[in-house]
Amino acid sequence: MPRALWILIIGMALNVTASSFLWPLNTIFIHDHLGKSLSVAGFVLLANALASVVGNLVGGSLFDKIGGYKTSLAGIFITVTASIGLAINHEWIPYIIFLTISGFGTGIVFPAIFAMAGSCWKAGGRKAFNAVYVAQNLGVALGSALGGVIASFSIEYIFAANMGMYLLFMLLAIFGFKGMEGDLAAQTTILNEKQPMKSQIRLYALLMLCLGYCLCWVGYVQWQSTIAAYTQQIGITLKQYSLLWTINGALIVLAQPLVSTLIKWFAKSLKIQLITGMLIFIISFSVAANAEGFSGFLTAMVILTIGEMFVWPAVPAAADELATKGKEGLYQGIVNSTATGGRMFGPLFGGFLVDWNGMNMMFGVLSVFFIMAIFTTLFYDRLLKGTNRGNEIAAHVHK
Repeated sequence: MPRALWILIIGMALNVTASSFLWPLNTIFIHDHLGKSLSVAGFVLLANALASVVGNLVGGSLFDKIGGYKTSLAGIFITVTASIGLAINHEWIPYIIFLTISGFGTGIVFPAIFAMAGSCWKAGGRKAFNAVYVAQNLGVALGSALGGVIASFSIEYIFAANMGMYLLFMLLAIFGFKGMEGDLAAQTTILNEKQPMKSQIRLYALLMLCLGYCLCWVGYVQWQSTIAAYTQQIGITLKQYSLLWTINGALIVLAQPLVSTLIKWFAKSLKIQLITGMLIFIISFSVAANAEGFSGFLTAMVILTIGEMFVWPAVPAAADELATKGKEGLYQGIVNSTATGGRMFGPLFGGFLVDWNGMNMMFGVLSVFFIMAIFTTLFYDRLLKGTNRGNEIAAHVHK
């Protein structure tokens, strides 16, 4: 891999490590320490995710206009400012405000990093995005493990750790991301065109794919919200819950060679890769629905992890192939905002279902969502057929 991609990988790992100190514990902190209901916690996480959606779209557009370096620094500066505010004051109202600002800042950073990864190693194809995805999950493993240990002393220390790691990420970005601007000349030419693109078919294909992607995230995010609170109710400790996410991140890093081999052997196309992962999601949630203790949730988490290793890296790779020149940032922004949209509505939706009719209702509805996601994935690439450029893209994506 190119040196620039390695720097992006390290940066992404630092970024996600910082956020992973906090996000697994958000619902628990709001519910147990601030005394709010799961539905209220869902609203707070919705505000954070809505800000991230806006940040994703802003970050993608900024990448196409001013390049990855300036875009990522803008997002990091906003996030660092919010993390300092949280470390100083994390009472109820400041918590909502700073968590929302943090969501906007991190939302700007993610599409910029993914777009830079795609532009700095075009020959790598989906490998570049898989590498960034692995870095994300290395951050999840480190942040969750360290966060669980820190929270066992006092959950108050989590906010200082979050701030310190974001400051370290900012230093790396200032000195390491410089020069990763992308082909701004080509981007400016495209953006200045008065004529609309001849065909929006690639954008429509991406939107259909992202619909299923969003539904998957609505289910996945329950592990960070309703399932997190439920594990506390049935006697699973905070340290054990954090361990689940440590295993999730570590398995993604350590099992990467095995899963990559399986994908090469079995998933000959991105469509097969995505649908296989979604079927594995259904199995995982079936196991979680019948789990009564830590071992059951551990088994469900391992299965869930295998599923996400199939699904999560494939969507940004497809977006990179679908994107026209000068629109790479926008397409990655759409992908990230879709995932964030699932994370935004997921906790609120799951919280309402659990408060209304219990965990079994939630697991049943989520299974339907995964089936719907399979159907949208089955048909997304049909939109590409019938155009010369679409057939060319489809062939390249399916390599």
